[in-house]
Amino acid sequence: MSKILTGTVVSTKMQKTVVVKVERKFRHPLYEKVVTYYKNYKAHNEDFDLKKGDVVKIIETRPISKDKHFKVIEKLSK
Repeated sequence: MSKILTGTVVSTKMQKTVVVKVERKFRHPLYEKVVTYYKNYKAHNEDFDLKKGDVVKIIETRPISKDKHFKVIEKLSK
């Protein structure tokens, strides 16, 4: 089962690659405060015309390069 994540495009400076920032929130079990984690993923992009700030859905795939293990499957919105 492949991971499917939703995030925001942070960078489009590379050819056929975008950097997607994925945000995860959870409530701390002891302090009851909402904790936010961010992680950047490099994702392969050939078909979509993406700009910084676009919301996209990415899926885990076989390794495409040293750092690229995800592929853009859908552009959700701006």
